[in-house]
Amino acid sequence: MILIDGKKIALEKRARIKEAVEKLSKEKGRAPGLATILVGENPASKIYVGSKIKACQEAGVKSFHNPLPADASQKEIISLIEKLNADEEVDGILLQLPLPNNQDAQECINAVSPFKDVDGLHPFNAGLLNLSKSWDEIVEKNILVSCTPMGVIHLLQKTNIQMEGKTAVVIGRSNLVGKPLSMLLLANNATVIMAHSKTKNLKEISKSADIVVAAIGKAKFLNGQYIKDGAAVIDVGINRVGEKIYGDVDFEDVKDMDIYITPSPGGVGPTTIAMLLDNTLKAFAK
Repeated sequence: MILIDGKKIALEKRARIKEAVEKLSKEKGRAPGLATILVGENPASKIYVGSKIKACQEAGVKSFHNPLPADASQKEIISLIEKLNADEEVDGILLQLPLPNNQDAQECINAVSPFKDVDGLHPFNAGLLNLSKSWDEIVEKNILVSCTPMGVIHLLQKTNIQMEGKTAVVIGRSNLVGKPLSMLLLANNATVIMAHSKTKNLKEISKSADIVVAAIGKAKFLNGQYIKDGAAVIDVGINRVGEKIYGDVDFEDVKDMDIYITPSPGGVGPTTIAMLLDNTLKAFAK
């Protein structure tokens, strides 16, 4: 087993972002600004937002945190978003998901200016991604793409794991991870299979893949029976069980296999935050 060191790769990326922020800040006369919106007091969400605010400070990005009570209405959330859209000091807006009380977040996401949509969830940016013909086009157009999928691609690239001509199975079809990641893998010339909870013969399909991305949200769901020797396994899962965090892959069951694998935590998570900073920088540069 070879560990893909997400922490190290993310720190290297963040160091380059910090240099770019310093250079652009001098040119523009101000630092990039990222506004975070946290609705309610979800403990996990508070930790995530806190880590994003800290990352901003370390990179020289100005942070604007906007807490709202758990009973905030959709109208109140959208009103805040519209205010931030008009704020010239704010280059990126991040609405922390999920929203409390099972609120539908899509209308709130649609209210974010697509030019400040650092989560890459606005239909405008999702459409640009789907219409892109290649990875070079995505890079050249500075398309704002969901941070976790971009982090996964960055991990594969920095670990020199070839995507072109390889079979990649993405387990999970969310708008945040599965769908955009499939588009990014296609742009890198992989042959992509999207699997999900209704997929039949999942073990056989997954075991045929050169790259396996687990984003299903079930602790230790994938074991060695789903993975072939020589594969690269990207574990996107962050599942809290009691006081511990587990990925979607049963790490203990696969640790003796001849594979590349990201740990969870410490694999995809750090690069997600790095890509958030990168998206904020892209929005600022635009």
